Amino acid sequence: MKKLILLLLFIPVLSFGQDETRSDGPYIFIEKNKLIEKKIINGKVFSRRLNTSLYDTTYSPEKSTFNKIRKIAALSDIHGQYDLLIELLTNNKIIDENLNWSFGEGHLVITGDIFDRGDKVNEVLWFIYKLEAQAKNKGGRVHYLFGNHEYMILYNDLRYLHEKYKTSSTLLNLEYNELYSDKTIIGRWLRSKPTIIKINDILFTHGGISEDFISYGDFNIEKINNTMIDSIPEGRAEINKSDFHKMYYSTKGLVWYRGYFEKYNPDITDSDISKILRLVGADHIVVGHTTEERVVHLFKNKIFGVDSGLKYGKYGEVLIIENKGFFRRTRFFRGTLSGELIELVSGRE
Repeated sequence: MKKLILLLLFIPVLSFGQDETRSDGPYIFIEKNKLIEKKIINGKVFSRRLNTSLYDTTYSPEKSTFNKIRKIAALSDIHGQYDLLIELLTNNKIIDENLNWSFGEGHLVITGDIFDRGDKVNEVLWFIYKLEAQAKNKGGRVHYLFGNHEYMILYNDLRYLHEKYKTSSTLLNLEYNELYSDKTIIGRWLRSKPTIIKINDILFTHGGISEDFISYGDFNIEKINNTMIDSIPEGRAEINKSDFHKMYYSTKGLVWYRGYFEKYNPDITDSDISKILRLVGADHIVVGHTTEERVVHLFKNKIFGVDSGLKYGKYGEVLIIENKGFFRRTRFFRGTLSGELIELVSGRE
């Protein structure tokens, strides 16, 4: 508790004046028995040593399965749009006006892709880092899942990186992926994150679960998450040659699959979805990755898409799930940017 209070007091408001494209940070590096914070302010690098009691330096793999959760919120593909994220979470009462957790014992799921495209990636990461600790202290949880862009960054695939972060990398004299290596606080924290979780009877992952992926091996969520995280240190050249890459990092894998959406897979049927759900022991799957104008529900509420276009910086939504108990059905809602709740009724768009 003491460490949590110190952390919340210490994490700065990440605003460095008008020239935000030349300001960035903090990046906190772990060097033996000390922590070194580096910030970029108006194009200049500032470093200082921090008290080691401010941050944990060990992060264990997170639990992947949760039951009897009454409130869940899910969104995806933030892509550095910090201000829009704050507006969405505030208006839907997940955080308060002071940016603190107000969702009680509820669970917030971010199904990947905080990285790339936008220019406030680091702000989002530190905000989620803080919010995660607050939620746990209140009996709730924040689940940040890996998407394809998290893996891309850790493999130093920078095709979608904002110019701001190329500048940061140059100024800090490090490859961009080194800013999130296991020698940094955020890098170690990232390596504790899952790629897929199950809450009640709902599976959450970034792209989706294909029948091919299920048939590749034993569909064990904990094992899958450990396998994905363990693959990070391998070089891209090595992993590209393996059968593992063909399934885990291909368009059939959890972070790249788009097969639930008609525009990518016009032949998919309700029977196909029911078979997948039966094979994985779930009633619903929530995914991001495929951008729509709002939260969508497909196949009689079996599939929900929560990539609602946040990455464009103009609008976004959150899926709100209410589970009132055994004798009452689970209800699903679109939480709009203004905070309006619109129920998603099976069979109705």
